[in-house]
Amino acid sequence: MEYNTSRPRMIIPEYGRNVQRMVDYLLTIENREDRNKQAQNLIAIIANLNPQVYEVDEDPVHKLWDHLYIMSDFKLDVDSPFPPPAPESLMEKPKSVDYPKTTRRLRHYGNITRSMVEYALSLEEGEEKQALVESIGNVMKKNYLVWNKDNVEDDVILKNLRDLSEGKLKTEGITLSEKRDLVQNVPQHNHNKRKRNNNNNRPKRKNNKKK
Repeated sequence: MEYNTSRPRMIIPEYGRNVQRMVDYLLTIENREDRNKQAQNLIAIIANLNPQVYEVDEDPVHKLWDHLYIMSDFKLDVDSPFPPPAPESLMEKPKSVDYPKTTRRLRHYGNITRSMVEYALSLEEGEEKQALVESIGNVMKKNYLVWNKDNVEDDVILKNLRDLSEGKLKTEGITLSEKRDLVQNVPQHNHNKRKRNNNNNRPKRKNNKKK
């Protein structure tokens, strides 16, 4: 029995061993014209095996030729429409990806609330700004009640508001709306709606009692 560990290494395993064998055979063709023709046929084959390259890559044909050169260990000598890639290019480290700048703290209040806080910070001090800060506090309290209807403290909401504004918004003297006034407009969870729908869809029992 032959194991894969004893077989020749596949440079790009995603294409499979048969494609690697065809690439190896391509290197043995001495006639350049025949080798060019077979290279074109092999490009069509790996294109069928990797159709997603046409969706995610800006220059898919160029990438397929690069794959062909790589699978030949950069030994392929054909008249390609693109120059072969340098072997050193495989050793290049990918560019580092920056971490997202948005913070994950207090995510349950939503991005709209953060946008409202940023707009409030741009206003000059006055009654309009203070009224907006109070409205933001009520929005935050309402969003909090979506997930926790049993317990909500105004001090917690106002502290979170100060945290979102990095202490730049004044919350002294702000009185938030009562819980009962906000709960009326709080959406119900979906599982309650599904439960009602399931009860409505249940078949009704037939009354077999004789009159």
